[in-house]
Amino acid sequence: MKKKFAGNARVKRSLLQALGRDFEVLEMKVGETITEYFARVMNVATKMRSNGEDMKEVTIVEKILRTLTEKFNYVVVSIEESKDIDRLTIDELQSSLVVHEQKFIKSSGEEQALTVRSDNVETRGRGRGRGRGRGRQIFNRATIECFKCHKLGHYQYECPSLDKEVNYA
Repeated sequence: MKKKFAGNARVKRSLLQALGRDFEVLEMKVGETITEYFARVMNVATKMRSNGEDMKEVTIVEKILRTLTEKFNYVVVSIEESKDIDRLTIDELQSSLVVHEQKFIKSSGEEQALTVRSDNVETRGRGRGRGRGRGRQIFNRATIECFKCHKLGHYQYECPSLDKEVNYA
């Protein structure tokens, strides 16, 4: 019996070493949601606990707070300042971070909606009096002055007062 369990202890120790390394290198990926990241962390922590490691909740909470992406930096600071990390549960941390994540998603959705909506804006390549910048430029068509009639809102080639006759030499 001693030989059988001695082998198990070595296997558990090596497995715990591998799991400990996995736990140390865990980091939230860009584009990953809070729920997905928590699932990955808890998966490794549960495996470590099932193999005899004493994984305290505060260790997991601190690990998560250290390894979130940069967009959560101010959230992490506010959580560390306002709450006792030693008493903060994993569920409380997750719910708090999910709320902040939803606010990020909502605010980025509103920004996209605002940038898409604009009136009388047109993109053109090269235009008179627009400088020598590369690429397409965005400008308001109402500010364009016709070189023929000097009215706003159209180009010379679109001018309604332009004679459509052909000039022969």
